[in-house]
Amino acid sequence: MESLFREGIGPLRNLPLGLAVSGGGDSVALLHLVAEAGCKVAVATVDHGLRPEAAAEAQAVARMCALLGVPHDILHWRYDGRGNLQDAARRGRIKLLADWARARGIGTVALGHTQDDVAETFLMRLARDAGVDGLAAMAARREVGGVTFVRPLLKVPRAALRRWLLDRGIPWADDPSNEDARFERVRMRRAMAGLADVGVDAARLAAVALRMTELREALDEAAGEAAARIARIDGGDVLFDVAGLAALPFELQRRLLVAALTWVASAEYGPRRAEQERFVEAALAGRAVTLAGCRSSHVRGRMRITRELRAVTGIRAAPGEVWDGRWRVFGPDDHGLVLRALGEQGIRQLPDRRGVTVPRPTLLASPAVWAGEHLVAAPLAGFGAGWRAECDPPKGPLAAAPLSH
Repeated sequence: MESLFREGIGPLRNLPLGLAVSGGGDSVALLHLVAEAGCKVAVATVDHGLRPEAAAEAQAVARMCALLGVPHDILHWRYDGRGNLQDAARRGRIKLLADWARARGIGTVALGHTQDDVAETFLMRLARDAGVDGLAAMAARREVGGVTFVRPLLKVPRAALRRWLLDRGIPWADDPSNEDARFERVRMRRAMAGLADVGVDAARLAAVALRMTELREALDEAAGEAAARIARIDGGDVLFDVAGLAALPFELQRRLLVAALTWVASAEYGPRRAEQERFVEAALAGRAVTLAGCRSSHVRGRMRITRELRAVTGIRAAPGEVWDGRWRVFGPDDHGLVLRALGEQGIRQLPDRRGVTVPRPTLLASPAVWAGEHLVAAPLAGFGAGWRAECDPPKGPLAAAPLSH
């Protein structure tokens, strides 16, 4: 098992490393494995405030870290009652950990997910009729808020970690929610026990998920090659050659359009599969269609995916800060000024639009600088001396798309 851990941790052992340790067996084993490897590490425990025992479990981790000479912090998250509880807790946990890591000057945080988590996630997504992307194994690394999250135990069975802890007399806490059948993951865990009777175990399911990952990577590479031919990045919009897009297999059409929606909307995930398929069909038929806060339009054989005004109407930021997840605006004076969408009010204040080549829908949803109700600058419209707007470039397949000039 130690060899699988060393393979998973790789060169990270030489970097300052953060660990998310809940007190459960997986993360406690990760803590001790990392400590034995001599890594420079700091630990955070997130108390979600959902169970009365959680505070005591966090303190137990603190004592464990003190014995190991490892810095430890307890982070607090509270559920606001909106959305799915488990999903909200997961998102809240990751954000807290990213903020904590940045404050400590740590660029990488390790999580304790195991081979069993890969298998359980595969079954959960299979039950939802997921495609290749959904069935692919959870990523060994991903970036959130400028922090890289890694999972060095994805090839290690949960049972092997428990045996390793028992052999060393290291205690851990068992979360009672792990036995609560109201949660989908618990039901999948129990279903896996039944699959073992027909020779299907976590290792086999994880291997299938890994093959789905390889297939996803091949499809992304093909989509990137297509994007280099038929897509362009125009400011914050994505332009597609409609004929070129229509000639692609459906899966590549879908991947490119979903990549465009995800980037333009600054979304963590794309919309649901059924919505994706309806969007692809309507967009290729030449119909104006909206989805996920974006809209498509067609002009002279080009499809344009742009931000929808109503999706950004309430967003505010200060100059220099990130606006709508991907825009930053810089200028000569930011005192008392606010970034918000240009909108109809802003377009009416533009002194001259005759030289503006940006389409009106794009302008409406573009970042503008305001002093109260007075328009100071609209960089995409070329208005406001000394002001400029920068948009984070797309990742994934659209990273290969050339920029318009």
